[in-house]
Amino acid sequence: MVSAVALIASGLTLFSGFGLGTLLLPAMLLLLPPHAAVAATAVVHLANNLLKVVLFGRHCRKNVLIRFGGVAVIAAFFGAQLLARLAQLPPLANYTFGGREVEIVPVTFVIALLILGFALFELSPAKNKTQFGPRLLPVGGFVSGFLGGLSGHQGAMRSAFLASSGLSKEAFIGTGVTIACLVDVTRVAVYGIHLSSIGNENFSLMAAACISAFLGVFIGQRILKKVTMEQIRKIVGIGLIFLSIALGSGLL
Repeated sequence: MVSAVALIASGLTLFSGFGLGTLLLPAMLLLLPPHAAVAATAVVHLANNLLKVVLFGRHCRKNVLIRFGGVAVIAAFFGAQLLARLAQLPPLANYTFGGREVEIVPVTFVIALLILGFALFELSPAKNKTQFGPRLLPVGGFVSGFLGGLSGHQGAMRSAFLASSGLSKEAFIGTGVTIACLVDVTRVAVYGIHLSSIGNENFSLMAAACISAFLGVFIGQRILKKVTMEQIRKIVGIGLIFLSIALGSGLL
């Protein structure tokens, strides 16, 4: 199951900028304790982004990388440090869904509200009149990097800002994956202490997930030329809405 999730999510995240970590983490949680699941997901996410940097990194816009990525890396460090403290807060609510107990925890609920706000803006008529623009790239870098370090959900915020920065679809993907890779390196370094708790028997699980994610990248690459930037923006917006609902309700 973990491999299947990694394959599908990796192909989707090539266009949307988010998805792999969000979908893979719940699958990992079925097999590993929370702290180890976050660390294992981060490793797979990093490996997947390294491959995408090799394939698409040449399209990266250096000016965007500096203004957005530099802030994102610093913010990711502090977000990862804060993760342990916020994880100790009690759930906001509990309910039963499909025969299982579901908890709504503070971290994912706040992230869900932020993602929903960006998604609604992305799909609203005001989107064509109001742009984040280059001057807000550092703000986007801070929000994306901090949330990336905090929970791994960095792609939603990054995509919302980069999609409004006038990038071509190639530059959008190349710049996004390069920034994501830098954030992943930062948070994996902070999460490193938890990797020892994964257990040797589960490293094969991580390897299988990495391979499946690689295949997803190549499959997604084949249909890249068939997708327009406007279609990518719609995919991003719709995907963000579904993601925010799932996170806010505690299903992810």
